[in-house]
Amino acid sequence: MMQSKLTILSYLTAADWLVFALVLALTLAVALYGNYRRKHSQSKALDYLLMGRQLTLPLFVATLVATWYGGIFGVNEITFNYGIYNFVTQGIFWYIVYLIFAFFIVDKIAKYNSVTLPDLAEHMFGPKAGKVAAMFTLFYMMPVAYVLSLGLFLNMILGISVWQGMIIGTLFTCLYTAWGGFKAVVFSDVVQFFVMCTSVLIVVLFSLHIFGGLTFLKANLPATHFSLTGGTTLLNTLIWGFIALATLIDPSFYQRCFAAKSPSVVKKGILISTLIWFCFDICTTVGSLYARAVLPHAQPAEAYFFYSVQLLPVGLKGFFIAGILAIILSTLNSFLFIASNTLSFDLLRDRFKNIVLSNRISLFLVGLLSACLAQFFNDSFKEIWLTLGSYFSACLLAPILMGYIYPKRISDNLFTISALTSAVVMTVWRILPLNDFLQQIDSFYIGVLTSMIILLWARPAQRGSYVKSSTDL
Repeated sequence: MMQSKLTILSYLTAADWLVFALVLALTLAVALYGNYRRKHSQSKALDYLLMGRQLTLPLFVATLVATWYGGIFGVNEITFNYGIYNFVTQGIFWYIVYLIFAFFIVDKIAKYNSVTLPDLAEHMFGPKAGKVAAMFTLFYMMPVAYVLSLGLFLNMILGISVWQGMIIGTLFTCLYTAWGGFKAVVFSDVVQFFVMCTSVLIVVLFSLHIFGGLTFLKANLPATHFSLTGGTTLLNTLIWGFIALATLIDPSFYQRCFAAKSPSVVKKGILISTLIWFCFDICTTVGSLYARAVLPHAQPAEAYFFYSVQLLPVGLKGFFIAGILAIILSTLNSFLFIASNTLSFDLLRDRFKNIVLSNRISLFLVGLLSACLAQFFNDSFKEIWLTLGSYFSACLLAPILMGYIYPKRISDNLFTISALTSAVVMTVWRILPLNDFLQQIDSFYIGVLTSMIILLWARPAQRGSYVKSSTDL
């Protein structure tokens, strides 16, 4: 009989800890090897920030896939509460956007010799646009959900408080990320990619073997768990589709595009990654459904973890735990690094000439701020993703995409007015007392509508352009 709450330490044997330690050691060894083996570019800063733009197809796929799943406990929470709604909102919507990015965006951004997304915005629109984009990017890339995930993980493993787990885990991640830069992120992602994919697969295989297939799930889950909307409203479901559009301007996507050897590597890499994401999402959704069926009274964010630890045999428990840690760390280190890039390169570059040093300092500042913000959102993954994702997407998506469609038609000032006005209107909509009907309209839709109205109304009159010279690194 499985338990809904347990002390993980009592379930782990010496063999499990050995497997866990070997995976961590291999991750660190590969990161060290990558840092010393790879040839350095002529620019130390470019080498630190983008690996000298030498990212190959295998490395591109491994780091892109690994970066995308740090909120594993959030995904488990959504599946536990709403069923296959998770696969729709966190899977299908996103696959469509990935393909749009590969076929329509990659060639457009390849024309710019940019380093970050805000740097691209500065190339396209002007210096004000670059700073505004940097502010939104900084808060969007704050790894709040992933710092929280790491805190929960260490809480379940070691029994320490979630806050202590966030601080200790984030400090460790900052140390090795600051030391190796983007290379440390990429090469650690290689090991984490294989471990995380294998760990979620074995949970599904053992679940099928022990409990059976769809018949078992239907007999032990609410009917709404097999509904595409999960018992929520259609409007609530569709907002995730719009949030998925944020991928078209996602800083982690752009970072890897800027670091890749060629646009061809990027296109092929995204297509391969999408297939892997599809398989991975099936595994996490199915595994979480089994966890809900077997442990219906467990905490939603913890159920999948506790279920899997009790399900798997000796040795594989340790491998699974290493896989969950890999999922979290692979996203946390990437988000920390991009957020610190935004702070040091895009916002403070004029004040601190040593980009590498300022980036390393920024890493620790971003980590601490993320831990504090996790408390502000009451440890809710869904609230974190909806809030940060809504502001970033609603305020930047329309002006950047229109900049691709209508090059040189949107001025620096127009971009700035559009983004900031949308943020203000969204905030006002959130705090106003609204009637029942208006409460069903998320502030995200209001922000997008505001941005579109400003851009479409003013665009014909704004024909100025700003041409920025290539970034000197």
